[in-house]
Amino acid sequence: MATDAAATKYQNPADFRPDFHPEKISSATSYDGLHFWQYMISGSIAGLVEHMAMFPVDTVKTHMQAIGSCPIKSVSVTHVLNSLLKSEGPAALYRGIAAMALGAGPAHAVHFSFYEVCKKHLSRDNPDSSIAHAVSGVCATVASDAVFTPMDMVKQRLQLGSDSVYKGVWDCVKRVVREEGFGAFYASYRTTVLMNAPFTAVYFTTYEAAKKGLMEISPDSVNDERWVVHATAGAAAGALGAAVTTPLDVVKTQLQCQGVCGCDRFKSGSIGDVIKAIVKKDGYRGLMRGWVPRMLFHSPAAAISWSTYEASKSFFQKLNRNSNSDNVT
Repeated sequence: MATDAAATKYQNPADFRPDFHPEKISSATSYDGLHFWQYMISGSIAGLVEHMAMFPVDTVKTHMQAIGSCPIKSVSVTHVLNSLLKSEGPAALYRGIAAMALGAGPAHAVHFSFYEVCKKHLSRDNPDSSIAHAVSGVCATVASDAVFTPMDMVKQRLQLGSDSVYKGVWDCVKRVVREEGFGAFYASYRTTVLMNAPFTAVYFTTYEAAKKGLMEISPDSVNDERWVVHATAGAAAGALGAAVTTPLDVVKTQLQCQGVCGCDRFKSGSIGDVIKAIVKKDGYRGLMRGWVPRMLFHSPAAAISWSTYEASKSFFQKLNRNSNSDNVT
């Protein structure tokens, strides 16, 4: 069919001119019309906006999960919040936010760019493949956790300790290196990966499925560019992923905060040993400490992150289209 059409269109061989557009080659190397560095910037912006907006909820979660932390021992969200506000005021909810900013931006830049690149290569023949989305998410989280884990540890220690414990980010870093060694920054890395791998697999699979489902329900009024699609799909994905992986998040917090404000110290970084210690001290319910604020964090955080990320991508896509049109003219 294609040969017959070509023969009819170009009956004189001299009339044939191959459709060669150099600009299409360069754009083909980028996915969704974006370059790798544009994914990184979009991801970095999304990560910073997400964590800045939800940081107080994360602080409450950290206090609930750090068994034996002072001055809070209750697992009630309202009691933790009231205790923090009464003891130190609203500023206590934002202690450690500088460490978060230093880690979240670069980590999310790595996370989203790795996800997009992996998704492009793994789902080439089937863009709706749940397996490709899940595997891409796992690859992204392994890479981003290597960047974020050190600053996440510093952030959680600052969240728990008052100014008398650590004077700031740099003071915490220096004391950890001097007293515990560089390895302390990655004491929870294995646990973090084991937690975030299933979290991210559930997260991205749910996100892509929810986004597709929303678009199929009302294709006329909902499209892939609408922020409400990304926000709703992201919220569902964040809530489900958070609920499934809370026990490992408790283990991660224990490993990162050991020795701070009365938290237990562990002779090894074994996940099994930490789980046994938690169960012995607080029963199996201890493994679900902080699940409410964790879901309250990840559901809106995912909505904020994805809507911000897609908005940033749209900005770059328009910028690239305008740039290409200027080059053609």
